[in-house]
Amino acid sequence: MKLDKFINRPVLSTVISIFVVVLGIIGLVSLPVEQYPNIAPPTIQVSTMYTGANAQTVMNSVIAPLEESINGVENMTYMTSTASNNGTATINVYFKQGSDPDMAAVNVQNRVTKAQGLLPAEVTKVGVITTKRQTSMLMVFSVYSSDDKYDQTFLQNYAKINIIPQIMRVPGVGDANVMGAREYSMRIWLKPEVMAQYKLVPCDISAVLAEQNIEAAPGQFGEDGKQSFQYTMKTKGRLQKTEEFENIVVRASADGNILRLKDVARIELGAQSTSVNSYTNGHSGVSCIIYQTPGSNATEIIKNVTSLMKDTEKSLPAGVKYKIIMNTNDFLFASIYEVLKTLLEAFILVVLVVYIFLQDFRSTLIPAIAIPVALIGTFLMLKLFGFSINLLTLSALVLAIAIVVDDAIVVVEAVHAKIDQGYKSPKLASIDAMSEISGAILSITLVMMSVFIPVSFMGGTSGVFYRQFGVTMAVAIGFSALNALTLSPALCAMFLKPHNKEGDGNKTSFMERFHIAFNTTYEKLLEKYKASISRIIKHKWISFGLVVISFLLLVVLMKFTPSGMVPNEDTGVFMISVNMEAT
Repeated sequence: MKLDKFINRPVLSTVISIFVVVLGIIGLVSLPVEQYPNIAPPTIQVSTMYTGANAQTVMNSVIAPLEESINGVENMTYMTSTASNNGTATINVYFKQGSDPDMAAVNVQNRVTKAQGLLPAEVTKVGVITTKRQTSMLMVFSVYSSDDKYDQTFLQNYAKINIIPQIMRVPGVGDANVMGAREYSMRIWLKPEVMAQYKLVPCDISAVLAEQNIEAAPGQFGEDGKQSFQYTMKTKGRLQKTEEFENIVVRASADGNILRLKDVARIELGAQSTSVNSYTNGHSGVSCIIYQTPGSNATEIIKNVTSLMKDTEKSLPAGVKYKIIMNTNDFLFASIYEVLKTLLEAFILVVLVVYIFLQDFRSTLIPAIAIPVALIGTFLMLKLFGFSINLLTLSALVLAIAIVVDDAIVVVEAVHAKIDQGYKSPKLASIDAMSEISGAILSITLVMMSVFIPVSFMGGTSGVFYRQFGVTMAVAIGFSALNALTLSPALCAMFLKPHNKEGDGNKTSFMERFHIAFNTTYEKLLEKYKASISRIIKHKWISFGLVVISFLLLVVLMKFTPSGMVPNEDTGVFMISVNMEAT
């Protein structure tokens, strides 16, 4: 293969590498950052409330009809359901990897609509909500009163009215809610003895509330008549104050006696439910949870939400502050930092090893330039493939350092071999060397790429997980071959010099003494290695015995070594749930 054009025109080789690096940097700055590729299956959540019902009632009358209707929806894999004693019903429907979450939500909503007639009237009145979101928490933050001026009820209502709606508008947020149910509500405590005296039951009070606490449409008068004006009538609408509820008429007799709600009940404005109490660093507060939609960029969502909270902080009431309790980006960036540190360490070690064996700074500089060109150029293809910067792609780049440097070392060694043969011109040595090894470089590259490319054809969750690793390796190897066929020989022609065997034997520098000591030690090790290989060749049974022992050891270790898709990692967050028996 004739590649003298890249050697005779080093500017062309340099421009090709610069072009690859520039495009790689553009891809690098635009790639999303996440811990792992998006392997979570699309999830649709169906939720509703059956007020006053226990968990068994919710399971039988709400969840069972919904599950029967939802079961078998297109591309569904499985579903889970939860019923609680506060009347909450939740069904999570999981779909096959790669399914369109929008179509999944539409299909589930259609199934839910079919089951509406089988649900209790109270549930239908509240409504069944269908949302697309992931089940894992993306971010948790707390809104609290640092001076304890405000209670939890006020903080929850403030967060639900002023903060949560803004967060829901952030792209990629699937759901955001406040833990607990401490919204302002008019609490009516019935007096059983008085109710019995007037022969009333709770249904009578519910009926009175439904009749008198409504937003009515009274209509108009004066339309199409002979009146001069047309009027639209207005009613008071829903009651808001405690006194207004106290004066609701429960019963009126013919003799003018009026029984009001305050006569049979105690009314107060308070929290809808006091089952959840939340504190932040000892102060009253409420916790808010954010979930993401399938396929969204978690890092970008958290960045936008954090920016939004900083802007919202300026308008919070005096004494009210917010604190981010859990942020998945903390563990993500810590993991990415460790991988980047390993990447830098690997680069330094590779360059150091190359220098120790080549013992020439000019020769070491050529592989050192080839490594970043190949790695940075890989980010361009990651962008085109729709991948992300995650632990798998970065780990692939760490592993690829040792592979991409091989091609450049082969080129340098081949040119050195020509110079050792007596070539005085590095350019001529580079041209002749590349004509001999270019075919070998290309074939080795294709073989290495063929090892990793089949990984991209794996299916299922593991296929999504490891596809990015395999493709990243293959692309990095491909760019290293391109670099070895263009830039590396051009650099050899410019940097390498004919060997000068003359020198002053009386004066040697520290590096020269180090090279002499290393070469001496290496020669001794090489002689011992040759002796060991000769001994093994003479006793072939040793080789076969080692192979059999290695195979048996492999089988035993595979049997007893625990398996898993990814290793367990400590994210730095722990949660404690305590359930106590009622007494």
